[in-house]
Amino acid sequence: MTHSEECPHGAGQPQLYSRLVGYSPRINQQLARYGVKFGLYKNGQFEERLFPFDAIPRVISADDWAVLERGLIQRVDALNAYLRDLYTDAEIIRDGVVPQHFAYASSGFLPQVERIVPPKGIFSHISGIDLVEGADGAWYVLEDNLRIPSGASYPLVARTLCRRCDAQTFQSAPLVDNRDYPARLREVMDNVNCGGINVVLTPGRYNAAYFEHSYLAERIGAVLAEPSELFVENEVLYYRDSIRNARVGAVYRRLSDEYLDPLCFLPESLIGVPNIMTAYRAGNLAIINAPGNGAADDKGIYYFVPKMVEYYLGEKPILANAPTYLPYYEDDLAYVLDNAERLVIKDVAEAGGYGVMFGSDLAPEALAGLLAQVKEQPRRFIAQEVIDFKCLPTWINGEEVPRKADLRAFVLSGERTTVWSSGLTRYAREEGSSVVNSSQGGGFKDTWVLSR
Repeated sequence: MTHSEECPHGAGQPQLYSRLVGYSPRINQQLARYGVKFGLYKNGQFEERLFPFDAIPRVISADDWAVLERGLIQRVDALNAYLRDLYTDAEIIRDGVVPQHFAYASSGFLPQVERIVPPKGIFSHISGIDLVEGADGAWYVLEDNLRIPSGASYPLVARTLCRRCDAQTFQSAPLVDNRDYPARLREVMDNVNCGGINVVLTPGRYNAAYFEHSYLAERIGAVLAEPSELFVENEVLYYRDSIRNARVGAVYRRLSDEYLDPLCFLPESLIGVPNIMTAYRAGNLAIINAPGNGAADDKGIYYFVPKMVEYYLGEKPILANAPTYLPYYEDDLAYVLDNAERLVIKDVAEAGGYGVMFGSDLAPEALAGLLAQVKEQPRRFIAQEVIDFKCLPTWINGEEVPRKADLRAFVLSGERTTVWSSGLTRYAREEGSSVVNSSQGGGFKDTWVLSR
């Protein structure tokens, strides 16, 4: 997460979307009617919230998108190569590119999946890469999400509703159609299917993204199943159908690794499928995304991704990281201690905008306490320079105002790696805020990629 004191507008083409601005209230009413909500389970209570939508889209030119697309494909190919290597021969560790302790100390590393190579060697089938556009016009990757990246359904539904309100805009605007995401997702699942039906595995309606689970299952023609509807017999996963038990060949799981199989991970898990890992290990099932991917989207491992691109692909990275420092290294620790007031410090174990601390926002005593933790547990933290990134025009309370926004791009890895020509743009609703996460009250926009 980054922020800046000033909040300049990003470049946009208001003539393309001017007719849509007045439709925001109507579209949000429709989103609520169709249950397009974000659920939040906190402090023992479940609360469903409307995910606020702003009809002013993010607009990305064809030339800018071409650079993003190449860079995203390159990055995800390198991350998939790292996961294959890490869980098999670990050559990148032996060659000293990623320190052994740093790799295996990641909370996302799962020794239970060592030496398991998933179908066709693909670990991250659906990657959500979070980026921001800097004031200098360059794009920076903030985070790689390779476990269960969510959010693709929201721009899909929103654009459908926008079309209903104003078909003329979409007939005249030169933008790439984004309605192919379900077909792309289906192709990804079919590519690794080990024989049987496709299933979207949901922990149930109290999950934060349950709307997305049900929506995508319907759109890709997969069965939406809860754990109690699945069972394993003779190392094969089955779905309990009312007529017969159907073999499952691919599972798009929407629950975290630790809850996936109580016989392999957390024994107290009530939302897992006993022995699903046995079917996976036997090669009878594809799990999307593969268990253990957290070893590559750890905020500390993020530091090494540009090195992975060079190591595995022999190429220079197209997309840059935000300038990052690892207190694990003595020189970086010294820099962080000397410059903490102007850095953002992140706890690598946190997500959803939590565990992000701006040195400039902390009182001297609080900052000193944080730095003491950094010195004591250097593997737990990273520090980054604050990027001055563009705000986007946003319609709030009847007026256009600038708000900070990021972009989650969706990269799909099947027979080849492709980037969906759309994405989830999240914006901060509060003036001056840099927190865009839906779990902390952010809203979302559609992302328009212009055609040539």
